[in-house]
Amino acid sequence: MANIVPLDSIDSALIEALLDRAFEPERHKRTAYKVREGTDWLPALSFAALGDDDHLVGTIQCWPLALTPPNGRASPMIMVGPVAVLPELQGQGYGKALMSATIAAISPEAPLPQVMIGDAEYYGRFWGFSAEHTKGWKLPGPWDPARLLVRCNNPSILPDEGVLGPWLR
Repeated sequence: MANIVPLDSIDSALIEALLDRAFEPERHKRTAYKVREGTDWLPALSFAALGDDDHLVGTIQCWPLALTPPNGRASPMIMVGPVAVLPELQGQGYGKALMSATIAAISPEAPLPQVMIGDAEYYGRFWGFSAEHTKGWKLPGPWDPARLLVRCNNPSILPDEGVLGPWLR
């Protein structure tokens, strides 16, 4: 079905055009863009899906983030998303294949918590994302708390509160 390839092997203009079609040209105003502002996506965790004709049909990007508590040290995390698939091909498994590729690429030896804004039922069912540990977290813009999700092998390491933003190492 999908041929999954590293995203950095795809022309950036094609990626931007796909994101515009999957979301909208005004997508840059969304809170998720504010959260990761000033960072570059992580090539080792970001992928593209090519259809049967080798045309770009989907992408996933991951970003370095940190959750900074009011009086504490920033906790590094990985922001997963956007997961984008051409509208006419959604529901055919491309997004699931992209998510699975990203999750498989995260090092089991030193897995950072993964955070995303998405549907808890879907991302929880397949990959274990949950809003259970994000209730005290803040974002630099409006968001639905039920859609701020985290996946972490050891949730006890997660700060109870803090602000998500770029992880500028």
